[in-house]
Amino acid sequence: MSGIGEWLETAREQRWGILTDLAFAIVWVTLVDLLFRLVEGPTWAYYLMMLAGVAAYYAFVWNLDLAREWRE
Repeated sequence: MSGIGEWLETAREQRWGILTDLAFAIVWVTLVDLLFRLVEGPTWAYYLMMLAGVAAYYAFVWNLDLAREWRE
């Protein structure tokens, strides 16, 4: 049971990071899905845009860290 307790403690410490990750993922997937429903793009481009979400996520986090550093 200590594994679960450790996980919960880590989750409590990182809750805003976890929520930010989840929100970004939900928004990215929703926008890409809506875009491809509207334009009826090819499947390979759909998957490429989903994969581009990984790079977009890291760019988002990097910029968020820069903004926090600048603020301090």
